[in-house]
Parts: sequence; C-alpha cells; structure tokens
Amino acid sequence: MTKFKEPSSKFIKIRCPKCKNEQIVFGKSASKILCLVCGKHLADSTGGKTKIKARILEVLE
Repeated sequence: MTKFKEPSSKFIKIRCPKCKNEQIVFGKSASKILCLVCGKHLADSTGGKTKIKARILEVLE
C-alpha cells in the first residue's frame, strides 16, 4: 500500500488591518498579495513561505 505525503503548504485566512476585509491566501505565494477591496499590501513572497503583514484568522487544511 502506498502512503501519500501530506502537503507542506496551506491556505491562510487573513484580515486587512485597514478595511477589515477577510481573504484567503496561499501559504507559499509567488507574488505580492494586496487587499482585494482597498489595495493595501498584505503579504510578500520570500521564495518559500509567504511573509504575512496582516492578522492571521485561520489556517485552513
């Protein structure tokens, strides 16, 4: 029986500190993440895990 490896990346629900919009982002994004409502810069790509600059509400499995 073949065992499958669990993925190391997750989706993360964050809240914009400016307009309080909640959105879901990928934990290993390849680009800068902006708020979809007000355009505030929420996260940066680091070549690995995303560096989040907003409040993390939930880590989704």
